[in-house]
Amino acid sequence: MTRAPVSGWGFWLLILLIGLGTFALRLSFIHLWGRIQFPQIVHRALRFIPAAVLAALVLPALLRPEGSIDFSVHNLRLIAGVLAAVIALLTRNVLFTIAAGMATLWITQMIH
Repeated sequence: MTRAPVSGWGFWLLILLIGLGTFALRLSFIHLWGRIQFPQIVHRALRFIPAAVLAALVLPALLRPEGSIDFSVHNLRLIAGVLAAVIALLTRNVLFTIAAGMATLWITQMIH
């Protein structure tokens, strides 16, 4: 399968169209939210979206720091992430969790 090259203007037109499509999709949900009655299951499912998005952003960075999955003790990001998860469970304090995770990562990188 060959890819067709995208010229300079074609590239920017494509970016503009993708941006407009994304904006229209998001605006439609904002516009329709108060006008349409969604089932209760949709409301419950939407509460989990922020946690799911955060996990999708964070887990690959923790598990694949060099591009391949690494569960070893040499994966410093994984160690810092596990410690941050434990602190989050114990304290339920977001700022303390972030600070502890970052401090753990920096200290382990200095020692390693």
